[in-house]
Amino acid sequence: MDLTDQRLTLVAALLIAGAALLIGAALLLGSGGLDAQVILTLRAPRVTAAAGVGALLALSGLAMQVLLRNPLADPYVLGTSGGAAVGALLALLLGLSLWLGAAAGALLAGAVLLVLARSALAEGDDASARLILTGAMIAAITGATTTLLLTITPDEYLRGAIFWLVGDLSGAQQGWVCVLAAVVFTLALTLRARSVDRMLLGSEAAALLGEPVRRRRYELLLAASLAAAIAVATAGAIGFVGLVVPQLLRFAGVQRTRDLAWMSALGGGALLVAADLAARTVVAPMELPVGAVMALIGAPLFIGFLLRGSR
Repeated sequence: MDLTDQRLTLVAALLIAGAALLIGAALLLGSGGLDAQVILTLRAPRVTAAAGVGALLALSGLAMQVLLRNPLADPYVLGTSGGAAVGALLALLLGLSLWLGAAAGALLAGAVLLVLARSALAEGDDASARLILTGAMIAAITGATTTLLLTITPDEYLRGAIFWLVGDLSGAQQGWVCVLAAVVFTLALTLRARSVDRMLLGSEAAALLGEPVRRRRYELLLAASLAAAIAVATAGAIGFVGLVVPQLLRFAGVQRTRDLAWMSALGGGALLVAADLAARTVVAPMELPVGAVMALIGAPLFIGFLLRGSR
């Protein structure tokens, strides 16, 4: 992807954000056109949150793919988002900090995945099927735990909890935190770009090139888990962003981490903003869960990646 394509990507992301700010149920229903107060107090915080959450999920997916040397890795598919959701629900039931609960859950799920994937990584192969199945089992366990927690959730919180678990940006008010975190993670990946590129060569090759492989793995795990935790605590468990965006960029010819980092953040933010725009306008004035809309986009693409890999 050359400089012109990168500029076009930036322009497209800005156009999507502008459309999300200007288009809403009121405009579509013809009830008075644009309202500056509605844009500033309702749509701008929501668009900011969507952009920040999407960027964090894309960066988390990118870090997971490097960590496991698996292009199909994703915080949702591999259970990290599910772990964050379990931690957040436990924190909600116990009256603790939602952010701390989500972070602890994501880190625990990521640590379990790293331990279970250690043998495959030590063998120097991708072991794609084994890693995907391992992550799927972690996701199944966290999903079952979430269901059990929902059964003891008070009735007055139940509907909101279910809506949040499938992804909900309607109440997101801390979008600036997500944007700031996405900027920090993007800079961190950019500064470590050469090391990350070496990690993609395999553990043995990276070690021969002087990379502290174990420390880099833990750094990537921490970054991916924290990014997923912040995203889940803000908007619930939204899947497939971390899988789709880095893969599409690679198919477009972006291979170096220093380019993938900022373009994944930009693309993830734009994709989730577009999905949220569809979620709140397709059946306006009703809203669809943005996580469900994203799954309808991401799942077919995931199947396409699997078919492409088998060929």
